[in-house]
Amino acid sequence: MVFGGGAVGLMGVTATAALDAGGEVIGIIPEALDRREVAFQGLTELRVVETMHERKAQMADLSDAFVLLPGGFGSIEEFVEVLTWNQLGIHAKPCGMLDVLGYWQPLLAMIDHGVQERFLRDEHRAMVLSATDPAELLDLLATTSMPTVSKWLDRAAR
Repeated sequence: MVFGGGAVGLMGVTATAALDAGGEVIGIIPEALDRREVAFQGLTELRVVETMHERKAQMADLSDAFVLLPGGFGSIEEFVEVLTWNQLGIHAKPCGMLDVLGYWQPLLAMIDHGVQERFLRDEHRAMVLSATDPAELLDLLATTSMPTVSKWLDRAAR
């Protein structure tokens, strides 16, 4: 597991569970958060980087797939960024939302609205995987290949 390196909230709970299950857990945290003593100690590896941009770049490089758990602005921003990288062909890594108790339904509806309004293509919508069950989401991530969309802007449809 690669994650943001924090010991608080779902980050800490998820890292603890992964470690307790015998998993390898790599945390990547910016210096500013490390100075506030929110870094998770006792990980397989903890990397302290200078900036959030460096953190996200390393997380993306080390990850095979991305899971969005319920969270706030930072979680949403990081997830949308890796989705955008899929859309632009920068990488082709599966991205999934764990939709606990319908938490992500409003965001999924907004994405669907983007398709209806033609800001997003159906192929890009298909890049957003979601499930309410963790095992189901992991299966989706393991078995879904990201589509390659050579032309992400359709000028003829204007």
